[in-house]
Amino acid sequence: MSIDEEAQFEAQFRRFAGHVHAYALRRAGAETAKDVTAETFLIAWRRRAQAPSEPLPWLYGIARGVLSNERRAANRRGALLGRIAGERRPSAVAVEDHDVLAAVAGLSARDREVLLLTAWEGLSVSEAAQALGCSASTLAVRLHRARRRLTRALDEADPIPDPAAPPHPVSEVSA
Repeated sequence: MSIDEEAQFEAQFRRFAGHVHAYALRRAGAETAKDVTAETFLIAWRRRAQAPSEPLPWLYGIARGVLSNERRAANRRGALLGRIAGERRPSAVAVEDHDVLAAVAGLSARDREVLLLTAWEGLSVSEAAQALGCSASTLAVRLHRARRRLTRALDEADPIPDPAAPPHPVSEVSA
């Protein structure tokens, strides 16, 4: 390990740690996000020879894998605790007030990840494809389909009234 390598990695950490932490924070709690960020950069250090010239999508891909491992471990812990307690643990359900967030939450994990990487993380199609380990053309198709499903979910949540339809009858309240 050379001093140049160390300095370069340290600069990369300073530049991208906030992005990776924010990515993890939007997908997990604050403590988990800290752990995911640390684990992501530990893995990145070990694999620094594989790092591309623009490492942010690559780092998101690593963080995505770390988050998946964290979820699997949490599920195993929950199942174990449930067996120990002799009862099933209820699954956590996040309730969102905003229609868009609710619609996004209703999408498959695959659709959500594609939309979040491009819309929230601001990655291009090719960068998101790199983070997900697929080709840019595959990602473009996934993104198109995910957007279409999101639009459909939003339309179902808040349908546009038909102007030709008669208004709803108002029920009279007896006094």
